[in-house]
Amino acid sequence: MPRPTSLSPLTKLAIGALEDLKGQDIKLLDVRKLTTVTDTMVICTGTSNRHVSSLAQNVAEVSKKAGFRPMGVEGKDTGEWVLVDLGDVVVHVMQSQARAHYQLEKLWAVDEEPVAVTTIKSKPAKSKTTKAKATK
Repeated sequence: MPRPTSLSPLTKLAIGALEDLKGQDIKLLDVRKLTTVTDTMVICTGTSNRHVSSLAQNVAEVSKKAGFRPMGVEGKDTGEWVLVDLGDVVVHVMQSQARAHYQLEKLWAVDEEPVAVTTIKSKPAKSKTTKAKATK
């Protein structure tokens, strides 16, 4: 997977949209050597049908606002597994049972391990104490 500084703006945008709504276990896969369909897959777990649908909808809305129009969204009616196709980035939002069953990380990570988003965050979150000190 590319180093954190080399993540595309679209990948960063998708990750941010997932994190904003508390997406869980976010992983990235660099699939450029495996397919010409996309460059990066982002895989995320949601806790319920509604959560999965909301996460995918947020990715689509945030990307539209930033000028990246989604090519398609599949599975939003069931909320078990929703795919948001952003072209160079494909986002899979799944409930934990579907994620365990389909094992996309295992299917696509032939040469390397998926990168967990917690290992690539570019800036630490501000604590409430830091924020309070800054406003005084």
